[in-house]
Amino acid sequence: MAIIRRKPRNSSLRFQSYVDSRDITKKSPERSLTKGLRKTGGRNTYGRITVRHRGGGARQLYRMIDFERAVRDLPGKVTAVEYDPNRNVRIALIVYPSGQKRYVLLPQGIVVGSSIEAGESVEARVGNALPLRNIPVGFMVHNVELKPGAGGQLARSAGASIQLIAREDRYAKLKMPSGEVRMVHEDCWATVGVLGNADHKNISIGKAGRTRHLGIRPTVRGMAMNPVDHPMGGGEGRSKSGKRPQSPWGKDAKGTKTRRRKSSLILKRRK
Repeated sequence: MAIIRRKPRNSSLRFQSYVDSRDITKKSPERSLTKGLRKTGGRNTYGRITVRHRGGGARQLYRMIDFERAVRDLPGKVTAVEYDPNRNVRIALIVYPSGQKRYVLLPQGIVVGSSIEAGESVEARVGNALPLRNIPVGFMVHNVELKPGAGGQLARSAGASIQLIAREDRYAKLKMPSGEVRMVHEDCWATVGVLGNADHKNISIGKAGRTRHLGIRPTVRGMAMNPVDHPMGGGEGRSKSGKRPQSPWGKDAKGTKTRRRKSSLILKRRK
């Protein structure tokens, strides 16, 4: 998919770009696979902000994605490619011979009319889901489970994929998009292929209003604040004053490790 740049008819369009949407074949979502989405504004059940810079944004319906590929040993046909406002990858509407309908993440190479299947012994080709123990070493996969039966949790965004590099002692070694190498039980399921819409990371938002439509509120730099509001605030003029980068609550940021415990399943860190 190509990136389309807006013509600079005014200052707000001058730097805008978006991904070509000619691959989308259906505009309105499948009603039986949607539900209402209540926004939180970054607040928890006590009303306190736990995630900053969230709020507003366009209304959205949530599309229920089949991360578990629950319909097994039954070939499904791709009947539509749709836009999902809740994620940066396209979704495909699958219709099975039994009449069941499901949404799945759309990998590269799958188009309307393609057939995909999930099962223990299905062919390891793009769009098919099967356990890691039955996928040949070297294949690229996405929507990978961390625990058997939990549903796909890894590699679910646009252009993402994980490489299966080895198998030993009932564990599969996976090379993550970050470069990290970790082990996952071979009974975990994964879908073969690389997710589409990889050009999404190259678009330019272009204006502040478009960011607000996405539900992202303005972000103020800590150095621009007063000392009462941020550890890095204050000073005469632009003053770093030898401080380490910190969060508003004094926690070290930018490069500080945040994992609380070491995992024996991670063989190589991303750094």
